[in-house]
Amino acid sequence: MSLIGAHVSASGGLHRAIERAKLLGAESMQVFTSNPLQWTGKNPSGAEVESFRRAILGSSIRKVISHSSYLLNLAGDDGVRGKSVDALICEISRCYQLGIDAVVLHPGSSKDGDRGEAERRLESSLSQVLVRTEDSPVKILLETMAGQGGTLGSSVEEIGGILEALDWNDRLGMCADMCHLFGAGVDVRSDGGYLRLVSSIDWHVGTSRVGCWHLSDNKGMRGSNVDRHEHIGQGEIGIIPFGMVVSDDRFSDTPCLLETPKDGIGDEGNLALLRKLRGA
Repeated sequence: MSLIGAHVSASGGLHRAIERAKLLGAESMQVFTSNPLQWTGKNPSGAEVESFRRAILGSSIRKVISHSSYLLNLAGDDGVRGKSVDALICEISRCYQLGIDAVVLHPGSSKDGDRGEAERRLESSLSQVLVRTEDSPVKILLETMAGQGGTLGSSVEEIGGILEALDWNDRLGMCADMCHLFGAGVDVRSDGGYLRLVSSIDWHVGTSRVGCWHLSDNKGMRGSNVDRHEHIGQGEIGIIPFGMVVSDDRFSDTPCLLETPKDGIGDEGNLALLRKLRGA
């Protein structure tokens, strides 16, 4: 059975994120281990690590995922690349200390430069990170993107190509973002559309490498490259694919994480709908 959860705030301390997820009845959760709009984040103290781990043990949370800083661009120029590599290594170190299973990473952007060269920079940067953190079990999950600007990873095929270039390293996987996939042009609004998407994932990446799903509807039209998150079933995607994901045996024990707005029905309403779609 899929592990339904949400991205939760760590305001007031990382252990508070666990408390918030617990109140939601979540089975999985995503969190920022540091400020997502800063390059450097301090390592948690021994007391913070202990509080976080103790809170997990006292909760229903079975898997925790981190999301890396929005500033990272491992496909950028040398200055940005170097800072991004160092920041991702620090993020992996924090995750290892906290017992977090994986970190979600935006693949980066070519900006106005050559896309092929940007992909090669991304692959080189990831290779450096993997070598410098070879003693860590923390996985890196490349998130599918909506395709705005020069962003990389806007298709399952592109994610698969990056993984292949890195010899299918066991610590690399994919975060499948429903809102982004739809914005990039993938039509998932029917049973057949969803099955075609999963078939593509299986062929190009492997369903076992899907470390988590990001679940939110999209206010934008399919193929618009728009990344505007909406409550489940209240955008252009509709309810069908979300029910397919959370009830798909191929994604048993896979975190299915809300990234929906916090207003309106909020996480409580969206989680209740996902549980209904899953059948409890």
